[in-house]
Amino acid sequence: MPEIIEKNLTFAESVNEALARALGERPETLLFGEDVAIPGGVFGVTKGLRKRFGDRVFDTPISESAILGGAVGSAMFGRRPIVEIMWADFALVAFDQVVNQAANVRYISRGALSAPLTIRTQQGNAPGACAQHSQSLEALFAHIPGVRVCMPTTNQDAYDLLLSAIWADDPTVVIENRTLYHGAKQLVRLGGPVQSIGASQQRRPGTDLTIVTWGAMQHRVLAAAERAAGEGISTEVIDARWIRPLDLDGILASVERTRRLLVVHEAHTTGGVGAEVVSRVLESGVPLASPPVRLGALESRIPAAVHLAERVLPGEDDILAAIRRVAHDVPTGRVEALTGAAR
Repeated sequence: MPEIIEKNLTFAESVNEALARALGERPETLLFGEDVAIPGGVFGVTKGLRKRFGDRVFDTPISESAILGGAVGSAMFGRRPIVEIMWADFALVAFDQVVNQAANVRYISRGALSAPLTIRTQQGNAPGACAQHSQSLEALFAHIPGVRVCMPTTNQDAYDLLLSAIWADDPTVVIENRTLYHGAKQLVRLGGPVQSIGASQQRRPGTDLTIVTWGAMQHRVLAAAERAAGEGISTEVIDARWIRPLDLDGILASVERTRRLLVVHEAHTTGGVGAEVVSRVLESGVPLASPPVRLGALESRIPAAVHLAERVLPGEDDILAAIRRVAHDVPTGRVEALTGAAR
């Protein structure tokens, strides 16, 4: 067990610390992808790792299918690869390697083989990202049996969840958000035991309703919950963190207390993970005091213009309006009047 220490780190530095620990403790690990070695990553997240760990950290051609194909093959032969797909949008050109290969290895080999690989990627909107660099695709990955999916938001989770993914014996997708990489530093505990996968985390206690969220959207949710508190609405915020496996027990425990549910995410609402959360809560039979509500991006491509993109994605005002709707059981038309007909 490494020494347990605490450091003030950014999100990006927390990821770097987790990668360094994995490479240091597990000689079978490899780290590769486009620009991850000599340049240190397009966002600077892997800076210095090539110098510390040599040719186990290397750059690849611009070919996501080759990156993920190489990861599956090396994992089957005893390595534990950690690969970076620069944007989640780019993983779509190599979805065969994820869906048909990595997810199926254990099943079709009757357990003789496995693919313990970790796919690090980032998604979500940032200024000027536009339609091919800003999609939220967690539902696509989470739909596949055999694939684990997590989305860290805090700097501590950036460290802990990545280690959990690397130590897991299943293919695991770790989805980060580049707007978090170089934000404020936070105190991060390093060197502790590697956590098991699948637990949610309560970010704010409350009694009137439960908001389930994940990813960078959580910050807007917490800000809206603080504003709602000024109106006398006590909101509990649950960070799902692990999209698959989903911590249904943790979510149900909160909803059983508050009897109201709002799910907020950056991805489009149709076919999103929010629908899965709502369905499972309803199927559980937990009595609700008002209908559950989902809030996600409008059914639109993400514009390059900052002010247009902000209109597509849920903002604090939209989340606050949804909180009021759930807390007071306001009819849908009233919410549209509060948030605008386009929302």
